[in-house]
Amino acid sequence: MAEKFKFKPSDPKTLADSCDVVIIGSGGAGLVSALQARELGLRPIVLEKMPIVGGNTLRASSGMNAAETNVQLRHGIVDSFSEFYQETYQGGGRLNDPKLLSYFTTHSGQAIDWLHWHGIKLNDLTITGGMSKKRAHRPQSTAPVGAFLINNLLWLLAQVEVPIFTNAKVEKLLKSEEGKIRGVEVDLAGQKQTIVTDAVILATGGFGASKELMKRYRPDLLSYKTTNQNGATGDGIKLATQLGAQAIQMEMVQIHPTVQQDTDHTYLIGEAVRGEGAILVDHSGVRFTDELGTRKVVANKITDLPQKSAYLIFDEGVKQRVKALDFYLQKGLVLQAESIAELATKLNMEQTTLHDTLLRWNTAVETKKDVQFGRHTGMQRKLIQAPFYAIHIAPAIHYTMGGLHIDEKTRVLDENGEIIPGLFAAGEVAGGLHGNNRIGGNSIAETVVFGRQAGQQVAQYLE
Repeated sequence: MAEKFKFKPSDPKTLADSCDVVIIGSGGAGLVSALQARELGLRPIVLEKMPIVGGNTLRASSGMNAAETNVQLRHGIVDSFSEFYQETYQGGGRLNDPKLLSYFTTHSGQAIDWLHWHGIKLNDLTITGGMSKKRAHRPQSTAPVGAFLINNLLWLLAQVEVPIFTNAKVEKLLKSEEGKIRGVEVDLAGQKQTIVTDAVILATGGFGASKELMKRYRPDLLSYKTTNQNGATGDGIKLATQLGAQAIQMEMVQIHPTVQQDTDHTYLIGEAVRGEGAILVDHSGVRFTDELGTRKVVANKITDLPQKSAYLIFDEGVKQRVKALDFYLQKGLVLQAESIAELATKLNMEQTTLHDTLLRWNTAVETKKDVQFGRHTGMQRKLIQAPFYAIHIAPAIHYTMGGLHIDEKTRVLDENGEIIPGLFAAGEVAGGLHGNNRIGGNSIAETVVFGRQAGQQVAQYLE
């Protein structure tokens, strides 16, 4: 079964010199598109430039947003595609591509069902910033959604014998005189090879780890750390633009508000922690914002503080609802105390200040009215169960909303808005869906919704 499966990349010697479709990137979008394409009778090959698979998807912790799902109904939540659309549109500064957003929201529930049909069950719910209802679907165990998704997809792909090659860097996309895709040039473990194919799906992720592209599009963010894995350097964008593809909204880079970065490695503290009831306080122990506002708003509020950082405060009740917190504890990222007074002392705060902050918050939870900042979600439980915890956080580069210009069928468009035949893109490599601010939980949803769409559209294109 999937939980006992250990992935092994394909032997470089078995790389074929032709296939139906080459999929570049092994994150959520790449693996979903590979599985969908294979189930429609195609012979896909997945090429991953890094030594390990999974991309940034492996780091996703909170959940996968979807509306009008059976899971929501079982939790007593009545939702609608239109509400999901409007809240994502508003959260993105109304700069989202309407056609992409419409397809995304109306196919989110089907994506949950498709995963469920494959044994990937996301039966629990939490909430993320900018959403009014619980839409973030996650495993019943509350385990981080990204690794759960990747591990299960790898097992499924092994069952249908889809080859996945690591250390495989695609250096060039090839096209015919008529402008159609006809192959790729790849360096696989030091050996250069040409693969003939009529279709390519770019699923290479964004450029959150690229100093080169950040300097070009957002030089003001060069001093920020990043939550991205090292391979997120915009390769797919570069490959496609060399063929004349259009890149859009490249200056729209998201800063995630809650990132622990006091060590050499940055650790994103997922939005589910706040969704399950955690609060943010400044260095004196006072709340300063609605913790579940959009990421852009919350990050700006933290940056406006004198120390440009804050503390995430939660209790054992919240910890029991977010399994990822066990990992953060093991890594030494979390301060723990048996009382609020002890926690305040460890944080160099006045005990009465932190005590009063929590008392006021617990009153807001009890009355369901946050008179300070108007928070109205993630208020199911008071912070009263010892031990109490704190994580020091600050904003960091997290997501690049800009990318390749695609239509709702994931077809890549050139500078004139014309389709580049045979070239498709899904996931963070594509721009336009999120506007100027991605809502938490929408990235995993994007990889599944548009990964499936890419696999389906390639099958139709190759008919």
